[in-house]
Amino acid sequence: MKAATIQLETLTCPSCMQKIEGAVKKLEGIDKDTLKVLFNSSKVKVNFDEDKLGIDQIEGAITNMGYEVLKSNVK
Repeated sequence: MKAATIQLETLTCPSCMQKIEGAVKKLEGIDKDTLKVLFNSSKVKVNFDEDKLGIDQIEGAITNMGYEVLKSNVK
């Protein structure tokens, strides 16, 4: 498992959090129990199985929803 912190452009409303959370949860390999979309800091924190998907796929799910990814940190 890898842990990712993804910095987004500023989130403007709580429904944005729900949209992003829903899109990321659909991805195979996401640890749904660790997924947190933080409204105040505009960050997504999640653990994922690197054998099933990469950070680029997580970022793609977010950008496909219309949100801008500024940077990602994977450990």
